[in-house]
Amino acid sequence: MHIVDQRQAVRRVAGARLISLAGSGAAFAALAYVIYHLTGESNTWVAWTLLLTIGAQGVFVSVASWLGDRFERRRVLVITDLCAAAGFGVLMFMRTPGQYLFVAFLTAVIESPIYAVSSAAVPNLVDEDSLSWANGVVAFGRNVGNLVGPVLGGAVVAVFASGSDPSIADLHTAAMWVFGLNVITFLVSAWLIGTTPGRFNDVRDEASEHHGAIAGMRFLVRDPVLRRIAIAWAVLLLGVGMSIVGEVALADEFDSGSLGYGLLASAWGGGAVIGSVLAQRRLRAANEYRSLIGAVLIAGLGFGTTAVAPWLVIALMCMVVGGVGEGVAGVAEQGIFQRRAPDDVRSRVLGALEAIVLISLALSFAFGGTVVDALGPRITYAIGGLTFLLAAAILAPGYGRMLDTEHRP
Repeated sequence: MHIVDQRQAVRRVAGARLISLAGSGAAFAALAYVIYHLTGESNTWVAWTLLLTIGAQGVFVSVASWLGDRFERRRVLVITDLCAAAGFGVLMFMRTPGQYLFVAFLTAVIESPIYAVSSAAVPNLVDEDSLSWANGVVAFGRNVGNLVGPVLGGAVVAVFASGSDPSIADLHTAAMWVFGLNVITFLVSAWLIGTTPGRFNDVRDEASEHHGAIAGMRFLVRDPVLRRIAIAWAVLLLGVGMSIVGEVALADEFDSGSLGYGLLASAWGGGAVIGSVLAQRRLRAANEYRSLIGAVLIAGLGFGTTAVAPWLVIALMCMVVGGVGEGVAGVAEQGIFQRRAPDDVRSRVLGALEAIVLISLALSFAFGGTVVDALGPRITYAIGGLTFLLAAAILAPGYGRMLDTEHRP
């Protein structure tokens, strides 16, 4: 495929990820807010909302990603987008917390293969030398979508269900508008993917040695480099998740309220956007693993220094630095997984990694509140910074393994 067509293809995939993630981020932020108020400000219901959306995706993604290795990936992505649009269309007309949660759970399961399958397709759209650039572009779209989505959802809810005690009718109206917006974003994403030039798969060999829905997890466990990265990610995210739970409490320590809370989350997301841009320009196959270790250390530095920041503005600067590290690390990790996993099992390998990521986050959310209550947000952030350092220590011995670039069974 011509270089211009390759770049167009990657940008369309990145655009699809940006749009769908912005819509989903808005929808799930609104869902948590609506359920919180419909249940009399129940944190337990919010916890169940996180568990049955983020947690459900973690459970099902490893199996659902098999679709991307069994069928044509473009078709899988388009059908998944259309089914997710239908799910949010149904969600528009739900009224009770139980109804919202049940349909949201089903929709989260439907969405679960999108990340792994779209990431597995990227190496087929570009030349080997352009893979790091392509991953950086897609990561830029993903990070912008994750940054914009919750803000958009909060803004729409504020328009239709303003105040600290909105009426049930206003909450339903706000939910309908946000979920309706997400229907549109999934339809646009399906159109972008469906009209992207290029192939989303290599030519399939029916004699593939990688059989079954859990073949990706088997491949990941047997590959020493991928296994090491997955363990490091699990350790790191256990600390990150606890710190996310403590963001509101940290904002309160700066006497900045909801504005400070939003700024802290946005600072990290904005840093990740910057990091993905840097990764487009600087990462290559030869330096991906070194960059991964360095980026994790930078992210840990930003995270840990947030714990001792005397003022909110300093904390925001630290979070931006941490986000930059996270943005670079995400692109480097993606490239390493894509290069080491053959096409016929790549969706399942990336799905296995996504499962580890989401389940680690879900576990950290489960006990994060207890840790924050017991130790306070600053110590929790310090622990988060230490988990980054521990992750870097786990990654470091794997550098020698990267000198051998052959795929491993």
